[in-house]
Formats: sequence, C-alpha cells, structure tokens
Amino acid sequence: MSEHRIRFTLNGAAVDATVPAERLLVDVLRYDLGATGTKDGCSVGVCGLCTVQVDGAPMSACLLLATQVDGTQIRTVEGLATPLQEAFIDEGGFQCGICTPGQLVAADALLRAKPRATDAEIADWQMGNLCRCTGYYGIARAIAKVRDAR
Repeated sequence: MSEHRIRFTLNGAAVDATVPAERLLVDVLRYDLGATGTKDGCSVGVCGLCTVQVDGAPMSACLLLATQVDGTQIRTVEGLATPLQEAFIDEGGFQCGICTPGQLVAADALLRAKPRATDAEIADWQMGNLCRCTGYYGIARAIAKVRDAR
C-alpha cells in the first residue's frame, strides 16, 4: 500500500505524520499519537466510543481514513477543558466510563453548535453514543446543567 503525508491539528498541536493509505484515524490517534481516550468499540460507527470532533463536527474516527483529516482540526477528549467533565461527575453522567469520552466530545460539539440546545436536541445528539450503564438521564442532566449555566 502507498503511504501519505498528512498534517492536521490535534487538540491545538500541529501533527505531521506519514501513514499507510488504509490507516484509520482511530488507530493513528490511539497508537501513533497516544490519544487513548478515543476508543474503538464497534468498528462500524454506531457505538460512539471513537467520537472526535473534526473541524467542530462530531465524527466516528473508526470510519475515517487518516488521510481524510489532512488539513483539519481534530479535538479528542484529551483536548476538552470544559465544565462538562465536572457536570458529568455531579450528575452521575458516567458509571463504567467506557462511553464517557465519546459522550463528552459529542456534548461539547453540541453546546458549541447550539449553546441553548433544547432537551430534545440534547437527546437527539446523544443518540449516536451508546451507554449500557447510566440510562442516559445523568448524561442529559449534565449537558443541560452546563447549558443552563451559560
């Protein structure tokens, strides 16, 4: 396979890498760059564990080839410095923690795109992140808490 040079910004830091054409973004983030908060759960883009922001939009890193993010800005859970983490703790928005990074990245993207998101919009945006522990209520309360504090 061919190799390609890519450049992008990861959590504010410039990245310059050479990757095989078939290398997935989730693998580059986890294994090459150490951004282990981005997890691969289902490998088909339905569980939300690998959610990252690409130019502000939530996307599944398990579905993106690394070459597709050349020239973009990527934000992972490691790049979040928001009150969301504290709200997730306060409102019981996590239990086992497996889905938490993806939930946080998606919630951050939502509140950036729609700072006054309705409860229905919060529920809509979180549908792409599966959670088997919390029942989603604590997650929704956490997002609403941050929304209401703004």
